[in-house]
Amino acid sequence: MRFIVALFVCIVAGVSVSASAETCPGNPDALGTSRELTISPGDFTLLGTIQYKQTLPLKDHEVVITFDDGPLPPYTNIILDTLASQCVKATYFLVGQMARANPSVVRRIYNEGHTIGTHSQRHPHAFEHLSIQRVEREVHGGINSVTAALGDAKALSPFFRVPGLGRTNAIERFLEGKRLVTWSADVDTNDWWRGSSPGAIVKRAMRRLNTKGRGIILMHDIHRATAMALPILLKELKANGYEVVHVVAEGERPKSVPELMALPTTDEKVSPTVRTSAPSGARQNHRIKKDSGRRHHPAHSYYQSGLSDDRMSALGHKRTFAPQ
Repeated sequence: MRFIVALFVCIVAGVSVSASAETCPGNPDALGTSRELTISPGDFTLLGTIQYKQTLPLKDHEVVITFDDGPLPPYTNIILDTLASQCVKATYFLVGQMARANPSVVRRIYNEGHTIGTHSQRHPHAFEHLSIQRVEREVHGGINSVTAALGDAKALSPFFRVPGLGRTNAIERFLEGKRLVTWSADVDTNDWWRGSSPGAIVKRAMRRLNTKGRGIILMHDIHRATAMALPILLKELKANGYEVVHVVAEGERPKSVPELMALPTTDEKVSPTVRTSAPSGARQNHRIKKDSGRRHHPAHSYYQSGLSDDRMSALGHKRTFAPQ
């Protein structure tokens, strides 16, 4: 009885409750997901110490794993397989045009229990230099495309990550006015750097994470090297005593969305067919104060000279320089 009362008090007070007492089926040594943390745009506005004073209320050696720019087969699929094998839940910030091109993968991400936010419609360069009208089109376009791919507006979380982390005060005010939580990061793996090997990505990520001790990890699910690095990174996280926290948005969300199966048609093109799929997990609740600190400090810009071949291809860019 005391436990039930204590649990009720924790939930009312907004304290997140552990969500992963179960073992990972078929993998007793899995990293797993230690707990869920529910956040609301009313309580969180700007997240990630790379750019802001505020971040998620994580304990020492807790991490939140995030991916930008997808989905892009086969790398997104490989990453999903790895996460499933370790019972790890992540947060995805999807590009609208990528979601429209790969709706079955978008629905797989959701149905496997991950959180989905958005990352603009086309991931334009130098987002901080766009007019506010263009920003509005990019944000709304991305939301509409990802919603269409999901097939249910309630499945999309009100989370947004600015492309290239190219923030401005005006962009942040616009996003806050739309009740979107703006995510930066605490640990940038820079997995998009051209020539980064899986080993280099993991070494860089762990070095930066160990300095911080906790935080939001930024990766991209459109790269071959990232897909290869992820199993190593998850192993290193476990070996170093880190635990994964899954962030979800406040409010009711569908347990699943109808799964799309690509079937060949008479003209050899593919058309989506619908079937049902398994449910995802429950949500808990947590709150902290807003942070008013807003410094103009883009953490990285995706200049073409630094783009990997995977990123250039995925985002529809062409190289304008001689290969090094």
